[in-house]
Amino acid sequence: MPTESTPVPTPAPPARPASTEPPLLTGSGAILASLEKLGVTDVFGLPGGAIMPFYDELMASTSIRHILVRHEQGAGHAAEGYAAASGKLGVCIATSGPGATNLVTAIADAHMDSVPLLAITGQVFSTSMGTDAFQEVDITGITMPITKHSFLVTDPADVPGVLAAAVHIATTGRPGPVLVDITKDAQQKTAPFIWPPKIDLPGYRPVTKAHGKQIQAAAQLMVESRKPVLYVGGGVIRAGARAELLAFAEATGAPVVTTLMARGAFPDSHPHHLGMPGMHGTVPAVLGLQEADLLVAIGARFDDRVTGKVSEFAPHAKIVHIDIDPAEIGKIRAADVPIVGDAREVLADLLSAFQKAAVDTTPDYADWWKRLSTLKQQYPLGYTEPDDGLLSPQWIIEKIGEMSGPEAIYAAGVGQHQMWAAQFIKYERPGSWLNSGGAGTMGYAVPAAMGAKVAEPERLVWAIDGDGCFQMTNQELATCTINNIPIKVAVINNSSLGMVRQWQTLFYDGRHSFTDLNTGHDTVMIPDFVKMADAYGALGIRVTTKEEVEPAITLAMETNDRPVVIDFVVSRDAMVWPMVPQGVGNSSVQYARDHAPEWDRE
Repeated sequence: MPTESTPVPTPAPPARPASTEPPLLTGSGAILASLEKLGVTDVFGLPGGAIMPFYDELMASTSIRHILVRHEQGAGHAAEGYAAASGKLGVCIATSGPGATNLVTAIADAHMDSVPLLAITGQVFSTSMGTDAFQEVDITGITMPITKHSFLVTDPADVPGVLAAAVHIATTGRPGPVLVDITKDAQQKTAPFIWPPKIDLPGYRPVTKAHGKQIQAAAQLMVESRKPVLYVGGGVIRAGARAELLAFAEATGAPVVTTLMARGAFPDSHPHHLGMPGMHGTVPAVLGLQEADLLVAIGARFDDRVTGKVSEFAPHAKIVHIDIDPAEIGKIRAADVPIVGDAREVLADLLSAFQKAAVDTTPDYADWWKRLSTLKQQYPLGYTEPDDGLLSPQWIIEKIGEMSGPEAIYAAGVGQHQMWAAQFIKYERPGSWLNSGGAGTMGYAVPAAMGAKVAEPERLVWAIDGDGCFQMTNQELATCTINNIPIKVAVINNSSLGMVRQWQTLFYDGRHSFTDLNTGHDTVMIPDFVKMADAYGALGIRVTTKEEVEPAITLAMETNDRPVVIDFVVSRDAMVWPMVPQGVGNSSVQYARDHAPEWDRE
């Protein structure tokens, strides 16, 4: 019992209900919080005045790794490589004016190749917009034709909703780039941070499930066909439809071609694979399309580099066109059966429909496969050793692929080395081949490889570059060294702009106008790539003889404390074969047979 001296405890006041008010954050704080809640873990960027408030917030983040690039174009391509290698969203950041415009090339590249990309740019104060203020450009206007959507944010309260909408747009339907431009005052002012925000996108309703009647019609054409080809584009990789494609090809028995953007969507080692079609495709793939009576185009857009002269492309074929973007269907070639939907879902449904349709009528492709097998035997992919005593670029790239294997990632620049890498490395899985297909952007390889290595740090990552491409973005070697991103760079150094030189040789009577780069064939090397690598803290190796090739590749693969650059000095007269000249029909691939005796190599 308590005595008089025992203090009587005072009842605790009732607990206050937890506050239901959302936290008050600056616009910059809202950007950071939104990115964290959206699952972003890695970003590539370069700060400047109009984006500085956000960078002040980003400095304190423990969940987002920021990679400081040396040029904003590098940030964009790194975000592309990150996305293409992993299937996740790539994020790049830049300031206003030239910072934002330096992203434009990468944004256009992502748009052409359907890469999920979020570009965040700072903008001048909203009160200064339209006055030609310092570092002001209308970046939302500039990028409108090359993005899925562009947002301008002037109110901090809008930040969560806009970023959530931007990520949703970039990663759903046909993936692509979305730009969010945020004024400096919107970054500095405060507003309640409401999460999850309401996303209101009237009119944006990507169709993923195809119409049943279209599926049945396509299945019936497959059953009736005697010479079908599955024309596979990069949309299969973006849809994650590798397993469904493999199952469908094996169940139907149809041959498969994989475009430049689809390398790895179907295993090169599979007997149904005819190779890559198009201007520099294999003869079986090119003529297979030409002679087919049915093309099932899956996530492909009938690009001019595949079709050649459109009026002469696959002249006897009916067309089933499967694409998640309805704007692509019928744009180049009219479709007999248009199917709008996600490639993974459509292929699963189409397989089921085909199996039902084939119960009564089993398609017979035996004669077709006999013809295709003859083409494979008659026109194997090959090359001849150069007669100038220099290294064969095809052999070097083939050796890199053999020694590194299918689990590695290969990012290529644009030009001859890109085509050789697509031809002579064997791709067995999606995400192993990264390149700039639609835009053809020189300088893509090094930053894309950097981004891929950040996304997939346990994988071996090669940048296969040309001496022209390498000089456009090699400053990102500094980024790699400082941030412990040990990519390997193979510079296929023919001391020239090789693909342009090839065209000048073939179509301009050998007038090599302004294509010599003086990077390795003369006593003067400007620049010396080995010294450049050393200056950037990378390991530089020069290879000029066949005996040096394998040891150099081995050393590169074993060096993981810094980037590696191998300067392979190769013949400038090596050409990419096969070749369909621009503006003619694909049947003219025979042109290359007359000009390329190297095809006869066993």
